Amino acid sequence: MTHPAKITALLTAHPGKAAELLALLVGLAPQCRAEPGNLRWDVWRDASNEDRFVLDELYRDAAALEAHRSSPHYAAYLAKVPELAERMAVVSQPVEVR
Repeated sequence: MTHPAKITALLTAHPGKAAELLALLVGLAPQCRAEPGNLRWDVWRDASNEDRFVLDELYRDAAALEAHRSSPHYAAYLAKVPELAERMAVVSQPVEVR
């Protein structure tokens, strides 16, 4: 049985880099949302810290997540983000709750 894969990424912009980080994330959204296995790809901004952003991503399954990670736009994002922010990402699988 396949399960959806969720990524929650927390990015905290380096000083003076929040606007550039936001532009990178907003520019990435259409490409990620267009991926065949993408079910959700949203950018959130921390209400208490304007330098912190949260990516909320959901993929149909592990294969869709792997396709995302193999995409040119993801590679470009990974190459650019270290100069803009500290990044932590968690890949999650659903837990059945009865």
